[in-house]
Amino acid sequence: MKFGLRLRGGLLAALIMFGAPVVAPVGAVFVSSSALAQTVQSISVEGNRRVEVETIRSYFKPGPGGRLDQGAIDDGLKALIETGLFQDVKINRGSGGQIIVSVVENPVIGRVAFEGNKKIKDEQLTSEVQSKARGTFSRAMVQSDTLRIAEIYRRSGRYDVRVTPEIIEQPNNRVDLVFTVNEGAKTGVKSIDFVGNNAFSSYRLRDIIKTHESNLLSFLASSDIYDPDRVEADRDLIRRFYLKNGFADVQVVAALTEYDPEKKGFLVTFKIEEGQQYRVGAIDFRSSIPNFDPTSMRAYSRVNVGSLYNVESVEKSVEEMQIEASRRGFAFAVVRPGGDRNFEAHTVAVVFNIDEGPRTYIERINVRGNTRTRDYVIRREFDISEGDAYNRALVDRAERRLKNLDYFKTVKITTEPGSSSDRVVLIVDLEEKSTGDFSVSGGYSTTDGALAEVSISERNLLGRGLFAKASVTYGQYARGYSLSFVEPYLLDYRVALGLDLYQRQQLSNSYISYGTKTLGFSPRLGFSLREDLALQLRYSIYQQEITLPYYLSNCNNVVGSAAFNPSPAFANANGIDLSATSGLGCYSDGEASLPVRKELANGKTLTSALGYTLTYNTLDNNKNPTDGLLVDFRQDFAGVGGDVTYLKSVVDAKYYAPLVSDIVGLVHVQSGMLTKLGSDLRMLDQFQMGPNLVRGFAPNGIGPRDLNPFGTQDALGGTKYWGASLELQMPFWFLPKEVGLKGAVYADAGGLYDYQGPTTWSLTNEMTTTKNSSCTPSTVNPASAGTCTGLVYDNGNVVRSSVGVGLIWQSPFGPLRFDYAVPLTKGKNDRTQEFRFGGGTTF
Repeated sequence: MKFGLRLRGGLLAALIMFGAPVVAPVGAVFVSSSALAQTVQSISVEGNRRVEVETIRSYFKPGPGGRLDQGAIDDGLKALIETGLFQDVKINRGSGGQIIVSVVENPVIGRVAFEGNKKIKDEQLTSEVQSKARGTFSRAMVQSDTLRIAEIYRRSGRYDVRVTPEIIEQPNNRVDLVFTVNEGAKTGVKSIDFVGNNAFSSYRLRDIIKTHESNLLSFLASSDIYDPDRVEADRDLIRRFYLKNGFADVQVVAALTEYDPEKKGFLVTFKIEEGQQYRVGAIDFRSSIPNFDPTSMRAYSRVNVGSLYNVESVEKSVEEMQIEASRRGFAFAVVRPGGDRNFEAHTVAVVFNIDEGPRTYIERINVRGNTRTRDYVIRREFDISEGDAYNRALVDRAERRLKNLDYFKTVKITTEPGSSSDRVVLIVDLEEKSTGDFSVSGGYSTTDGALAEVSISERNLLGRGLFAKASVTYGQYARGYSLSFVEPYLLDYRVALGLDLYQRQQLSNSYISYGTKTLGFSPRLGFSLREDLALQLRYSIYQQEITLPYYLSNCNNVVGSAAFNPSPAFANANGIDLSATSGLGCYSDGEASLPVRKELANGKTLTSALGYTLTYNTLDNNKNPTDGLLVDFRQDFAGVGGDVTYLKSVVDAKYYAPLVSDIVGLVHVQSGMLTKLGSDLRMLDQFQMGPNLVRGFAPNGIGPRDLNPFGTQDALGGTKYWGASLELQMPFWFLPKEVGLKGAVYADAGGLYDYQGPTTWSLTNEMTTTKNSSCTPSTVNPASAGTCTGLVYDNGNVVRSSVGVGLIWQSPFGPLRFDYAVPLTKGKNDRTQEFRFGGGTTF
C-alpha cells in the first residue's frame, strides 16, 4: 500500500504541475499552487504521539529563499512514508494557505512470540526477524519476517513449513506479534543420480559430494537435508574430482532438483560431460623476466611427465613457484600455467609462464565478521602484511589456512581498490561457528571390553586460537583421564606447542595376568615442513608400575620356610602335590611370570625419553582414504634421567590405490626395533603384538612366551617385529552408499621375536637359572636351590600368517570393524582369536 502511495503521489504531483485533471487517491491530499510559497514554519502536524513535530517538519526541505515549492512537499510526503513510522500520511491545506500534515502512527510492538516451533528455538528466530519488541510495527516488515522464518526452515530441510503472523491489538496503540509455525515433516533427498559419468561409477561419485540420500540413520545426521547451496557446492566438488583425474575438459552441466510429492522428498540429478582423460606429455618453463632462470623452478613442480593431468598438482606447483620467486626478490612475479592439448595422443603439454605482474601493494587488510576470534589469530595465517607486494598465491594460501582452522563456516578473501591505482585492500569476510564440543561416547572391543568416555574440548579457546581438551575414560579393563593443551603459534612462530597430562590404568584380563598404572606428562613441538610433511619433537616422562591380583602374589618363595608350600597344595590331575616336588613354590600356584614378579618387586619405574615423529601424508581423505601414501617414522631415546635406557625405532607405512569397480587396494608394512643401551631392558619396554600385527591372533598372542606349565604363561614381548598386509576394500553395491558399509578381504604376515628382558632373579627369596637350562619344572629338587627356577621361554622367530574377511562400517557412532581371520602359520605357543570386533570412540 505504501509503495503504491509513493508512486501515485509522485505521478499526481507531476500531473498537477502540468495542469492535468486528476483525482487524488485516498490517503494523499495535495495542496494547490496557491500554497507554493509556504515556509517550513507554516507546516502544522496532527495525530503524532511519539514522533516530535520538528522531526516531521525536518522531512520537508525548503528551496532557495527558504520557501517550499510543490516538489519539496512531494518529497517530504514520500520521505515520511518511507520511514515506516506511520500507517498513513495526509497533507491538507488549512486557512490562510497553511499546510497541515496529518499522520497516523504505526503501533509499537509489545512482544514478539513464536508458537509451534519445536525444531528451531525462539532465540534463533528472534535474532533473524526484523520485528523487535518495543520497535515500530510495520506490515511490510512482518511479511518479510514471515518469509525469512519460512526460509530458515527450508534451509533445515522442512519445505512444507507454514508460517502465519497474528497481530493482537493492545491498549495505547500497542500490538503483540505472534508467528504461528506449522513445521511440517523434514524434506530430505530421496535419490541422487548422475548422467554422463562413464569413467567413474555413481557409487564412487556419491563418495565425493556432501549431499547424501535419506536412510534409516538419517536422524543422526543432516547431510540428507536438501540444501540448494550444498548441491551447488557439490557440482564444484565433482568438477574438481574429474580435474584431479585427468579430465581437463569436464563440465558439470547442471544439477537438476525436483520435488516428488509422492516420495515427499527431492530428486537430485547431476549432468556431466566428462570429455577425454589426459596425461602430461611434456613440461616446459618460460620466463619474460630479465635475469630469471625459469628452469630453476623445475624443482618446485609437482607435475611429472607421463602422469595423469592433475589440476590440483598444477595449482600447487604455481603456488610454490610464485612463492619461491618472491623469496628470490622477484616480488611481482606471476606464474601462469598453460597447456596445449593433443587430442589424438590424449596428452597435455604443460607450460609454466613466469612474467612480471603489475606492481601492486597491499594497503590494508580488513577483517570482517569475527565477533569472537581475535584479529591477530586471523592475520597470523597470512605470510604477507600491509605494505607488502600483492601476491595472489600467498593470499590463496592464507584463505586455505583459515578454512583449515575449522573456526568459521565460510571464509572468503576479496580485493578492493585502494587509495591509488597501485594499492589494493584485502577484505577477509568470515562467518564464525561453534568451536566447543561436549561429548559422551563409548565403544567396545574384544581387547578392552566396554568403554565410555566423557570429554569437553574447545578448538578456539577465548578466541585466541588455543586448543584444550579434558576427558575421562572408564571401562571394564581400561580407565583414566587426560588433559591436553595446544598453542598453535609458539612465540608468534608457526610452531605448535602441545602439553599432555595423562593417567591410565590397565586391568588384568584374559589376555594379561597383570595390570599397569601409568602417570605421565609430555610436552611436544609440531612443525609443518610442507603441506605433506610434518615433524614432531617430544619429551615424555612417565611413572609406571605393575599390579597383580591377590591370588597371583599370595605366598612366599623362600625354600624351607613355613610358607613355602601353598595352601591348599597345588596338585596335578592325579592328585599329586606338585608344590613340594617342583621346587617352584609360588610359581606352581599359578603365579605370574618371573619378569612380571620382578617388575612388581621393583615398584614404580620412571621413564624419561626424547623422541620425534616424521610424517609424510598424501592421502586424499584422512578418515576414509582411497588414494595416497601415509608414512610414520618414530624414534624415542630413553635415558635422559629416569630408571631405564633404550632406543626404540618404529616405521609404519600405508599405501592406498583405487583399482577397478570402486575397489581400493591397501598395502600396509610396519617394523620396529628396540635397542638396549646400558641397563637391562624391562619386559614392559618390549613390543607386544597380536591382531595389530597379524589378524587372527589374540591380543599379546604373538611372540616369546613364558613356558612354565604351572604359571600364567604371560606374553613377554620382543625387541624386533615386522609385518605386512595386503587388503582389498570393496563396497556393497546392492546397498545405498549412505549406509556406510563395505567389505574387506586380506592376508597378513609378520613376526615378533628376540626377547631381551629379565630371565633370572638373584634375590634371596628367588632361585635362579639361565634361559638355556636343560632341566624341566617336573624334575626340579627343592633342595637344589638356584639350579632350575629361572625363566624358560619360547623365543623362536616364526612367521605368523593369516587370511580373513572384514566388515567396515562408517557408522554415526564412529567407525566399527568386524574381522574374522584364520591363522595359516603360527608358533607352538601362540594364542589365536579368529573373531575380533572393535569400534566407537578411540580412547
